[in-house]
Amino acid sequence: MKSLNGDKVVSIISEQTVFCPNHGKYQSRNVIGKTWTTCPRCQKDESDALEAVAEQKRRQDKQNELQRRVGEACIPARFRDRTFEVFNANSDSLRFALDFALEYANNFDDVLRAGRSAIFHGNPGTGKTHLSVAIGLYIMSHDQRTVLFSTALRMIRRVKDCWKRDSVDSESKIISLFASPDLLIVDEVGVQFGSEAERIIMFDILNERYEKRRPTIFLSNLDREGVVEFMGERVIDRLREDGGMFIAFDGESYRPNLAP
Repeated sequence: MKSLNGDKVVSIISEQTVFCPNHGKYQSRNVIGKTWTTCPRCQKDESDALEAVAEQKRRQDKQNELQRRVGEACIPARFRDRTFEVFNANSDSLRFALDFALEYANNFDDVLRAGRSAIFHGNPGTGKTHLSVAIGLYIMSHDQRTVLFSTALRMIRRVKDCWKRDSVDSESKIISLFASPDLLIVDEVGVQFGSEAERIIMFDILNERYEKRRPTIFLSNLDREGVVEFMGERVIDRLREDGGMFIAFDGESYRPNLAP
């Protein structure tokens, strides 16, 4: 490039052919006495390498954040690798359950707006916990939603502990703890005694979630009639509203077939 300075033509850019040991010849430029430009392909390689390092850090940060959220969700370590991809849908009912879980997770914004709950029930070892955790992992990873996993007995004990004289927590505080997450997963429904006090605790938690339109997934080894009898009609009515469904898990246990 040249510029007119009176009658003189002054060059403001110099060029020369330079050899790069990695990429061969290239045109190097010098603008008004500044440093000569380096190999453009080397510059791109360096830029790509820096971007790759930055992308790796972003992915690691995202993975660390997910692990933190999974820990806060109280998902047991045994189940943290339970994804949709490794679910063994070896019967028609389990294929339906998988389809339901995929739809539930992929459309969780709609689920949350409606407060749509579900009851997974059926034989032990058929994947109820697996699919519920897969839903939780998916919505934490893709939608940054909050999830809390608990057994029914542990949940009831947390509330009952508030009744002790030396308790530092109030009953309302613990109920709010279970009512706040975007998704609550309650495992082993039917293992506890099923007393009226336990039904009241269950109803209080579910009712607060119902009012906040927070969906809940209950898991039980009981059949449908057993779940209704055990949990009581008031709780079941809350779960059925807004499109809540019973999802049956029939078939043989597939736990021995899981990879170690």
